[in-house]
Amino acid sequence: MVEVRSRSTRQRAALLALLAQVPGFLSAQQLHARLQADGAGVGLATVYRALQDLTDRGVVDVLHTADGEAVYRRCSSEHHHHLVCRRCGRAVEVAGTAVETWARAVAAEHGFTEVEHDVEVFGVCSECTGATPR
Repeated sequence: MVEVRSRSTRQRAALLALLAQVPGFLSAQQLHARLQADGAGVGLATVYRALQDLTDRGVVDVLHTADGEAVYRRCSSEHHHHLVCRRCGRAVEVAGTAVETWARAVAAEHGFTEVEHDVEVFGVCSECTGATPR
C-alpha cells in the first residue's frame, strides 16, 4: 500500500494553527466561523475535507456529541477515551485500562482480530452542576 501524503496548504496550516490554540472540541462550522473571523478565507468544504484527512491520519480527534454532532480537537497521540460534559461540552481525556482489557477479551471470545474502538462517556461536569469534584 502506498501512503499518500496530504498537501500542505495555507488553509490547512490555518486550521492546524487554530486547533492548536483551542483547548476544547469544536464543530466544523465553529472552526470555519473562527477561520473566517481571522481572515483565513477557508471554505467550509475545505474545512470538512481537511478535518477528515487529519482525523484519518490521527492528528485530530473526533467525537460525536450526545445529539450526534461531530466535533474536533487536536489532542494527544496516545490511545485514550473521553469524558464529555453534556451541558458545556468540556472533554477530558481518560485512560481506559478496564475498557482495553474488556475490548480484547470480547474480541477474542468472538474470534475478532485487529480490533479498534472509541469510547465516549457523557455526563455533567462539576462546574455545570456546581459540585466539588471527588
